[in-house]
Amino acid sequence: MSWLSAEQALEKLGTKPQTLYANVSRGRIRAKPDTSDPRRSLYHADDVARLAERHAGRRKTETVAAETIQWGDPVLPSAISTIVEGRLYYRGQDAQRWSDHATLEQTAALLWDTASVTLDDGNEHEHQGGSSRISEVFIQLAARAAIDLPALGRSPAALHAEAGRVMSTVAVALAPGHYPDTPVHARLALGWNKPEAADSIRRALVLTAEHELNVSAFAARVTASSGASLAAATLSGLSTLSGPRHGGAWQSAFRLAEQARFLGAREAIRMTLSTEGVVRPFGHQLYPHGDMRARAIMASFEVPPLYVELAATGEQLLGESVNIDFALATMAAAFGLPAEAPLVIFALSRSTGWLAHAMEQVLTGRLIRPRARYTGPPVTP
Repeated sequence: MSWLSAEQALEKLGTKPQTLYANVSRGRIRAKPDTSDPRRSLYHADDVARLAERHAGRRKTETVAAETIQWGDPVLPSAISTIVEGRLYYRGQDAQRWSDHATLEQTAALLWDTASVTLDDGNEHEHQGGSSRISEVFIQLAARAAIDLPALGRSPAALHAEAGRVMSTVAVALAPGHYPDTPVHARLALGWNKPEAADSIRRALVLTAEHELNVSAFAARVTASSGASLAAATLSGLSTLSGPRHGGAWQSAFRLAEQARFLGAREAIRMTLSTEGVVRPFGHQLYPHGDMRARAIMASFEVPPLYVELAATGEQLLGESVNIDFALATMAAAFGLPAEAPLVIFALSRSTGWLAHAMEQVLTGRLIRPRARYTGPPVTP
């Protein structure tokens, strides 16, 4: 059996690394760890040759379009962020290094390509005590979406000002309380009565703020392309984030930890794999050698022993390291944060990215409107 390095496979396929990793994840190309360097992978030569032959020549437009929608090459040009060789970059800045010192407000300014961003501290709006923080942000964004001006036809300066107001709405709903001149990560820590968690929360907010054309960012761009308000685009992103395969994936890490508490890490992972076919807190298609965001967040606090054991056992059994969902759940466990803390952090931080994508899309002046390839009953003229 012959195996190829990533460089050799890419040369034969004539594709980008993201496409190679996507073909591995879909089972089209078998892969295994390189015994000489566990950070690298080897790819089955016959699978690569078969796929290269299949794609020789010019592919039909509809085939290219279908593949780009599913973990393929980027479908839209964007200057906001990118992932290169397992590193995440915000407008050319290494996100991990940026997270060593930056706040979410500074990250918003970077992603929006503006001088500064200041968020409302909650003096004018108060959280409704009867609802969860996530429910509250849905309510507040929906109210804004019903009355805010359309984004289309407005200047970058006007959009930046509007984005700041929308982001303040999100921050007030998710980090309630009146803390004048306090950055949002500290507001969250104080609101949860966990001031010692502030710096880890800050790092998590920065590292989850943006992640290229993920499903929620794409939803926000589609909405913005219609000319809808920035609040409507942010609401679209939030709605998508609520799905279990996106922002809700952290819950699987909590469930895994709970099972491991009674059954042991090995048995908990085995049971999850046998019942669900996947262990979501491990691995990421864009980080074949490990999610750098997870590593950076977990390095900022003392990881509880149960989560240390889970991470090590999962890497041994699955051949994958932990991802951002595991890191957020671990942080919540380490500091005793509320159960919805990972989703609150994710929603608050990712709103900055949704707004960046919405503004970038609006300024292109283009409508996102793919065509469908009809697969229904025959059409009778």
